[in-house]
Amino acid sequence: MVGSIVHQLTKNASIEEIEKAGLSAYYTDHGVDVYPQSAAGVPFTAAYLACKGDVIANLQEDLAAEQKARATYEKLIDLCRDEPDVVDPLRYLRQREIVHFQRFGEALRGVQDKLAEKKFYMNCDNMQNSDCSCNKDND
Repeated sequence: MVGSIVHQLTKNASIEEIEKAGLSAYYTDHGVDVYPQSAAGVPFTAAYLACKGDVIANLQEDLAAEQKARATYEKLIDLCRDEPDVVDPLRYLRQREIVHFQRFGEALRGVQDKLAEKKFYMNCDNMQNSDCSCNKDND
């Protein structure tokens, strides 16, 4: 969405306006099209997706990503405070990150609670055997 906002703000800009805004290098490579990259010009890469194969580690990464996104939206809001047509969608996006953070936190607590539950095991030499005492009703 941020890329779309930037596109809408620059699509009718003159070359002079683009240069004055410091966007000439971006314009040279991408015109006014949406190209996902950081504010420093580093293109998006799948390396930003931190997956470890461990549910707790993954949820912690998700929580951190939501907080980083929220902080970025707050900085963008600070930069655009005089532009309500830009700030309103950014506030929506920031609030969405807050809600995502809360949901990931709830998921993390649920996983931690599940992992902390006491485990009960039954021992039976042959669970498939119908004669096994584990499969018989107690009379």
